[in-house]
Amino acid sequence: MSQRNETHMHEHNHDGSCCNHTSRVEKQEVNENHHHDHDHSHCSCESQAEEDDVGDIQAKYKYKIVGLDCANCAMKVEDTLNKQNFIKDAKINFSSGLLYVNPSKQANDDTLQEKIAKIVDDVEPGVKIVDTESDVDTSNKGELIHLLVGIGLFLIALYFESRINFSPIFLYMIPYLFIGYKVLWKSVRNIMKGEIFDENFLMSIATIGAFVVGSYEEAVEVMLFYSIGELLQSYAVNKSRRSISDLMDIKSEYANLIKSDGSEVKVDPKSLKINDMISIKAGEKVPVDGVIVNGASSLDISALSGEAALKDVGADDEILAGSINTNGLLKVKVTKIFEDSTVAKILELVENAANKKSPIENFITKFAKIYTPIVVFLALAIVLIPSLIYGFDEFNTWLYRGCTFLVISCPCALVVSVPLGVFAGIGSASKIGALVKGGNYLELLNDVNCIIFDKTGTITKGNFEVSDWSGDSNILEYAAYAESYSNHPIAKSIVSKYGKKIDFKRLENYQELAGFGVSVEFDGKALIAGNEKLMKQEKIEYTETDALGTVIYIAYDGLFVGYIIISDEIKKSSREALNELRELGITNTVMLTGDREAIANNIANDVGIQSVHAQLLPQDKVSILENYLSNKDNTVAFVGDGINDAPSLMRADIGISMGGIGSDVAIEASDLVLMTDDLLLIPKTIKISRKTKKIVMQNIIFSLAVKLIVLILSAIGVANMRMGVFADVGVTLIAIINSMRALIAYKHV
Repeated sequence: MSQRNETHMHEHNHDGSCCNHTSRVEKQEVNENHHHDHDHSHCSCESQAEEDDVGDIQAKYKYKIVGLDCANCAMKVEDTLNKQNFIKDAKINFSSGLLYVNPSKQANDDTLQEKIAKIVDDVEPGVKIVDTESDVDTSNKGELIHLLVGIGLFLIALYFESRINFSPIFLYMIPYLFIGYKVLWKSVRNIMKGEIFDENFLMSIATIGAFVVGSYEEAVEVMLFYSIGELLQSYAVNKSRRSISDLMDIKSEYANLIKSDGSEVKVDPKSLKINDMISIKAGEKVPVDGVIVNGASSLDISALSGEAALKDVGADDEILAGSINTNGLLKVKVTKIFEDSTVAKILELVENAANKKSPIENFITKFAKIYTPIVVFLALAIVLIPSLIYGFDEFNTWLYRGCTFLVISCPCALVVSVPLGVFAGIGSASKIGALVKGGNYLELLNDVNCIIFDKTGTITKGNFEVSDWSGDSNILEYAAYAESYSNHPIAKSIVSKYGKKIDFKRLENYQELAGFGVSVEFDGKALIAGNEKLMKQEKIEYTETDALGTVIYIAYDGLFVGYIIISDEIKKSSREALNELRELGITNTVMLTGDREAIANNIANDVGIQSVHAQLLPQDKVSILENYLSNKDNTVAFVGDGINDAPSLMRADIGISMGGIGSDVAIEASDLVLMTDDLLLIPKTIKISRKTKKIVMQNIIFSLAVKLIVLILSAIGVANMRMGVFADVGVTLIAIINSMRALIAYKHV
């Protein structure tokens, strides 16, 4: 914000900030329903409930879940855990392989992990729960050896089939049971629990059916190909998780703690305390946020901001965790513990983003639950209806077709590839310095057609300086004393220009007048500084100026004494960013400011903004935002600094905070946090969003199309079970590989 009436909005914006919880509730409704017909009666409790609905769990415990490479299985485990009386809520983040748990009050925390591990193993045998710091082997060597032995047994059966005089069923039964006993056992266990319709059941029924009709060889092949496909799928999922993890590998594994005797010891960054002294050598990552006490260097901040440029730092400069010291030795005082550091916030945001599912992910989850039962009954119909109509002479033929139909029907390709694709897109955005707080927001960025910008710190740099003044010879002194209590950049620029020490004993009865300016008694007489509205309100005759810049009018002892002009510079990226947004089809761009109409229009014309609302009071911004939201054809993004614009950031469909990674308010209020003040990150993130959605839709269309074609072919007797296995595990692998293209989307924006 740049105009004088915006100067004192920061700490005194009572008109909108009380609605923060309500705004967040309404935003969730907008995101899910894409309409803007809102009720402002929600209380804070309802707000929290709405947040929990989108899966944002503030978990007490977090575990790594190993061996769970099936999204359907993850849902079953999650549902089972949430039914336990010692668990308040549990959430599995399939994309990152993490389990979040909040125990109930009656839970024994000492035995919690053991109890959870037992339940998880009961639902999904072989799946392990370990601490997040544990290094677990995910190479699947045991499964690979098991499969190789199974292939050997299958080849032996093939060799002896033509050399025996009895039915080869027993020959093929050995490799079948050896390869498929886990699938068969899981199917039996699930049936005993009343959970019938899953991929284990489908594969078991299909292959048993193949044995019934005498297709022994094919039954073993189907179980073998399915197991190979599952192993490859597990490898692909683990590889995807590692790729995403590597993308976010920005935290330091250690810190060099300087002890009281001057010696150094390597410690875990999580053990550091505020005011600890650490050293950072050339090539090392900054482990926690701190202030340089001694030394100078250039920091590589690309992991935090996406910018390749180095940042020169020296004594008294603040440095952020995740930066890399490129040269020199730095002695640093810790200012934030690891959990509160910049790198921890970034990792937490990206990690938790997968908990907020996009509409496509929610659709696929619901689709998978109804899809499997439907195809089971369709397969049953394929077997029974023709047999009843044409007689049971061809029963084996229809049974084979029904079994093939079942093999094809597993929805793995969708339920695995879609969340991985969305999470990869979020990881890709983080690589350029754009932290998207959920898959729902990443998808919603596709639909944004109206972007509203705050001016100062967003379109302009927010680096104010006094460019001119006119009036009494003491005008700078009056202005500096009037502004001396304020921390706003405009006020600081005036005090800096004055250049002399402020004697606060000369000041009394200081007041900030939100939207107008300030008033104070200076040497016992009334001193006011603000915009023309303040002059009119106090009925002071003043000389108006049309100079470009923020104008501060000063009156002392009831008389106008002059004005000061404050200038702000437009960011270089603003013009280019607005041009790219137009190329993306977003032409409805708006700027909100408290500045005068002439200044606002000049800036808007310069950068290419379509509409301007100037001379606004603090509460006016939310009102104007509401007007744009009321148009049901609009999906509105608001771009601000994340602190003074918190009500608008929370109220918009998508709140985008600029350069707000150091601000808790920015992270809380916005849905997209940009780690730098570069506006170009907005069109770049939208491009990543569109690329990700395109990849996800490709997976959905490809998976459903292949399955539909092969299902039809199986029903008419053209497709065999081998084609069915490809339509299941083969398509899944292709979809997973395609999803990983979203990981490199940032390279093409």
